[in-house]
Amino acid sequence: MLKHTYEGQDCNLARSLEVIGERWTLLIIRSALLGITRFDGFLSHLDIARNVLSTRLSRLVEHGIMERVPYQDKPVRYEYRLTPVGRDLTRSVIALMQWGDRNLPQELGPPRRADHIGCDGSVHVELRCIDCGRPVHDEEVDVRRIR
Repeated sequence: MLKHTYEGQDCNLARSLEVIGERWTLLIIRSALLGITRFDGFLSHLDIARNVLSTRLSRLVEHGIMERVPYQDKPVRYEYRLTPVGRDLTRSVIALMQWGDRNLPQELGPPRRADHIGCDGSVHVELRCIDCGRPVHDEEVDVRRIR
């Protein structure tokens, strides 16, 4: 992981990666988007060590990406649900999936697809200009320092 301090840096991407940039964290978020909410579900779906999963879930809760909600009283057991902040990562996860499909294709094709619940159509992440409303191609983007 990156250092927790950014001496000489003012970078929104670096700040984001400090919270979600570790690979298990993104896979936990992907699993949550697939509907997994319980600790044991994450364990079996990801084949991750218990202590690593516990640490990552705690960090996601700490940063407001997931919330810990009791689902059983005796003994008390919790599930982990994406908050609106966590759901806001949907576009990022889908964009990474689509990048992998295009640039790291598998012989059998993609293992997952993002579908629109309303009509079952395939969902794609695209860049769009907020001023003119037109779709923007990758080569039309200029990332600029603004301060």
